[in-house]
Amino acid sequence: MASDETLADLFSSPEEQRAYEEFCEQQERAAEFRLDQPALVCRWRMAHRTVPLLNRHIRALSQRTVNGAPLTHNMLSWAKQHVEWSLAEGDYPDPDGVLMLVIDTNGNAAMTVGAYEPLSDTSVEALFARAELAAAERAETGVAPEVLCSVCEGTLFVAADADEHVCGSMTLVEQLAATCGHDVLRAGAGAALEGACALVSDEHGVVPVASAGEANAQEDAALVRFLADGVAKLFS
Repeated sequence: MASDETLADLFSSPEEQRAYEEFCEQQERAAEFRLDQPALVCRWRMAHRTVPLLNRHIRALSQRTVNGAPLTHNMLSWAKQHVEWSLAEGDYPDPDGVLMLVIDTNGNAAMTVGAYEPLSDTSVEALFARAELAAAERAETGVAPEVLCSVCEGTLFVAADADEHVCGSMTLVEQLAATCGHDVLRAGAGAALEGACALVSDEHGVVPVASAGEANAQEDAALVRFLADGVAKLFS
């Protein structure tokens, strides 16, 4: 835990700090009981007992909803604090595993850590099916945890609307592509993508379609591999 001085720096008034501390106590008490029906489940990849994309995940989490309502500031602060201050102290079987944040229909939250398991099927059918499930989650909670994208003639196309809030990993991929001088275009949710396709996931990083290097231009497939390697380095 941080010192009182460090914790006080996070809040604008003693009343705000007390409200946050009471919220944390409520979460600790809730963790002693069985959570109700999950309303939101986030899976974030870890590395060395940290979550490398934590700030991006928290920004995406702030755009999610539970029962149609946005998450409170206290909930967001608790999630970030719990990861930053508690994750390194825990005894986990896989320090490079997956952190799972669960928020139930009553607004109670809990975190757990499990081993990371790579996707066994990276065919176009399997990745597109995962993207469809993620789109259904977006309809309920506001943000899809996995998004399809493709590279065609050097441009990164993202299967998301222009004003859509995307998951933390997708924000990184868009930034990486733009930094390397490639155009990034939002093609719209559910868009039919052409070129070298990949699934971008908070849990799995960038997962190229298994045949991405066979049927597509070498330059486009190379950019997909570059993006995949760039994200993967954060978890090595």
